[in-house]
Amino acid sequence: MHIPRKIRDGILWFLFAVSPLAALDPNKRLSQYAHTAWRIQDGDFAGAPNAITQTADGYLWIGTLAGLVRFDGVRFVPWIAPEPKALLSSDIYSLLGARDGSLWIGSGHGLSRWKDGDLTNYPATVGRVNAILEDKSGAIWIARTRMEPPVGPICKVAGDALRCYGVADGLSCKYGNALANDGSLWVGSSEAICRWTPASSRTYLQKELKPTEGLSGVGATATKGGAVWAGLTRAGKNFGLREFVDGVWRTYKVPGLDGATVAINSLLIDRSNALWVGTINQGIYRVFDGKAEHFQSTDGLSSDVISNIYEDIEGNIWVATSKGIDRFRDVAIASFSATEGLTTDSVSSVLSARDGTVWVGNEGALDFIRKNIVSRITSQEGLPGRDVTSLFEDHAGRLWVGVDAGLAVYEHEQFRLIRRSGGDEIGPVTAITEDTDHNIWAYVVGKNTALLRIREFRIEEEFPSVRYIFSLAADPNGGVWMGHRKGGLQRYRKGHFESVPTPDTGTLTDLLVDHDGSLWAATQKNGVMRWQNGELTFLTTKNGLPCNEIFSVVRDKVHSLWLYSKCGLVAITDSELQQWSEHPQSPVQVKTLDILDGAQSALPSFRPISSMSPDGRLWFANDSILQMIDTAHLARNLIPPRVHIEEIIVDRQNHLPQQGIRLPPHTRDLEIDYTSLSFAIPQKMRFRYKLEGRDEDWQDAGTRRQAFYSDLRPGKYRFHVIACNNDGVWNDKGATLDFSVLPAVYQTAWFRVACILTGISIFWAFYRLRTYQIHAAISRSFEERLAERTRLARELHDTLLQTIQGSKMIVDDLLDPPAVSGRPREVMGRLSGALAQALLELRTSLNSLRKATASGNDLAEAFRRAADDCANRGVTNIAFIVEGPAREMRPIVRDEIYRIGHEAIRNACQHSSAERIEVQLSYGDNLVFSVRDNGRGIDPEVASHGKNDHFGLQGMRERARQCCGTLTISSSKDSGTRVELRIPGDRVFLNGHSPWRTLLMKIRRNVPGTNWRADIG
Repeated sequence: MHIPRKIRDGILWFLFAVSPLAALDPNKRLSQYAHTAWRIQDGDFAGAPNAITQTADGYLWIGTLAGLVRFDGVRFVPWIAPEPKALLSSDIYSLLGARDGSLWIGSGHGLSRWKDGDLTNYPATVGRVNAILEDKSGAIWIARTRMEPPVGPICKVAGDALRCYGVADGLSCKYGNALANDGSLWVGSSEAICRWTPASSRTYLQKELKPTEGLSGVGATATKGGAVWAGLTRAGKNFGLREFVDGVWRTYKVPGLDGATVAINSLLIDRSNALWVGTINQGIYRVFDGKAEHFQSTDGLSSDVISNIYEDIEGNIWVATSKGIDRFRDVAIASFSATEGLTTDSVSSVLSARDGTVWVGNEGALDFIRKNIVSRITSQEGLPGRDVTSLFEDHAGRLWVGVDAGLAVYEHEQFRLIRRSGGDEIGPVTAITEDTDHNIWAYVVGKNTALLRIREFRIEEEFPSVRYIFSLAADPNGGVWMGHRKGGLQRYRKGHFESVPTPDTGTLTDLLVDHDGSLWAATQKNGVMRWQNGELTFLTTKNGLPCNEIFSVVRDKVHSLWLYSKCGLVAITDSELQQWSEHPQSPVQVKTLDILDGAQSALPSFRPISSMSPDGRLWFANDSILQMIDTAHLARNLIPPRVHIEEIIVDRQNHLPQQGIRLPPHTRDLEIDYTSLSFAIPQKMRFRYKLEGRDEDWQDAGTRRQAFYSDLRPGKYRFHVIACNNDGVWNDKGATLDFSVLPAVYQTAWFRVACILTGISIFWAFYRLRTYQIHAAISRSFEERLAERTRLARELHDTLLQTIQGSKMIVDDLLDPPAVSGRPREVMGRLSGALAQALLELRTSLNSLRKATASGNDLAEAFRRAADDCANRGVTNIAFIVEGPAREMRPIVRDEIYRIGHEAIRNACQHSSAERIEVQLSYGDNLVFSVRDNGRGIDPEVASHGKNDHFGLQGMRERARQCCGTLTISSSKDSGTRVELRIPGDRVFLNGHSPWRTLLMKIRRNVPGTNWRADIG
């Protein structure tokens, strides 16, 4: 359910007003409050503070001569108005946090209002605004000076305008320095005090203030419960602090304050009805219960020049001075020192007697406190010595005092010394107790170290062998317990000493016999040790204690156990102790009061260390001061703190924490600054935060007020921060901030879709390419098989088929009539030779499947053999020309050239009927081979394209293409036939390799659909 902000703020103010922390404890002295000062010289302010207020959102605002400052308890932040607006002036003289959440700002040149992020100026407010007041109806009033009469000194805010009142309205005061309201407006001016309502007006102190007319005059006014006070800025008769009683103004006087001796600038009546007086040059006074206390710069105040006093909603008192601001807050543990009346700051023991007197063992005196009044007994009042070493109250209410090197009994305001049998003093007594038989046991140190048993004021027994005792306690079952300085627990009962084996615990600093007969021992190393029914157990940091060094143990009236430890006061309820007793390894819930709560822990020299007075207050000595905690009236802050998100810093760029803020793409470093507003003990506030959309669980930030993130992904986020106050009360609602990180182009959804589609397309393209490659590979396989078959066909045509055809011609010649005698034998011989040649060529073709056909590298010799074979067929005029030296060739290419040349020579021999054949082989940049005859020529169509039955020409063309060469066939009836083969040098010669051409050929070889052999080039 959404609660409007105004209602939430009103509830918050009400809860603070009724909370136990709503006011300082007036029974404490000013010096017993926690005092903190923030000084100009520390850099917290740029100018002297003049005014302090708190707005409904919890922030504290400080008006200075150099502008406005906002404070969250930890950080001072200069306030800058949002452009283009600005305050009327930077010198701030008055502030007011109104109930509606607005901040009213009175400056040297007028009035402004800041609310919900909007600044409103009232330029018609001529003059300096010295005071701002909100009456019971919520109306805002101001008092001003430095304007020209008859303009009125007070004004009421009416909407966006001001209604001012002056002489014409019955108000005789010309200027307004101060305002107070008790149904009537009390206006403090330089020349008088005016009491005014729209229906009536009275003027006071005109005669007394005649000397200050035109000057400051009345600096402050205050009213409460019908009482009215006025503080004048000048001291002296008829000046200073005045009180309005029975219609008459008189000088205010109480013990500790003579109103005529102070010049006053500020007055405040707090919620406990204490009157706070801020002087011009003497610091502050607080008046309560008819007595006044003084606190000034010598006590730690930032300055003696006071400009304003303010009480926040938690009851803390804030003082603005010329050099800074001071805060006074209540603490759970009050301290008593020489400032509060003790003789010295050397408190070594404390004992609360049954009559309520608190006895304090000090150096130079026996101090005591009765009814909050500190008194002392010194040697002049009968104390038989100077330094008190131990204290004890026996069953009869007598006070036993170890003092210097003796032991005395104080009764009826008289001291009686206990001496040894020879009349000598006992010696320094450091611990005393009484057993159930009313024997007094005292431990003496020094040259006569011993444990003494005293009865009827006489030493009955002495045990010199018992040494290093640090603490004593009576056993309810008879006898006495002893805690030793070097560790170890011992009991004397029925004439015997019994030792309890203990681990290394260090000194047993204190012993407490519980109501059930069990014994508690404070140790220096192992927390608290308990002995019960012959069994030892330890309560340590493993169980939840903040530290293991314990100085003393004491029970309060509700049986909670209080541990006076090195890290402060630790309280454990009896129910927690019962659970721990049943399960010694289990943790316990503790409440710790540390230095921020006023605890100043230290181990004193003597006993007792702690004591409980009949009213339930606990007292502790620490070898320096006395400390007290009232456990029955221990205030607890029950108000959840307000939580704010102040700033968001993106890659070192500051942004206002606006809901729905959109952060730029590529946001790497994100810092979110947050705070929580509680001024009681802001150092104890704890935070947790979670970034929804990133964090799975709450992050424990401790006291840190920043959250850091890096490399956030694009998307929407919600930052949620919660906080708890100094007493662990959480504001679970906290504060939230919704923001988003914009995506870069490559982080958008459409880009992802495009990438997915592109990926699918690329996958599909690769799939199609692969399937195409597989198809091409299969096609190449078939084409290679076809090429191989074609090559075999060429081989058979060029070898075996030609030979068989020649053999057929021989047989046909034999069968051609008329037969000549003897001719068959000749023909058969020729046939046998042809068949032998066919067999040889067939073997050669089979061998060519495994190795190169032409052996060696000499094409010229191979072509000569072909030409010689042609000569055997009847062609006698054959010319063979070789140009250039032979070069190393690629074997496969060389074989193909040989086959082309062999076929060309054979065709010329068998089909051209030529008389002359010329064969030429040229080795140059390129390889050129040609065969020329003067025969009958070839049909031009056959020469150009070939026919299906002319396998020789077709094979020659195929071989030429395989070698990347050019085959040219030209023929005519008159000039015969010329066959020319031209092969590029880088294709045929090993030393004619071109890397670029090789690369191009490799690329072309891998292009699907080609039928070029991979080993060419």
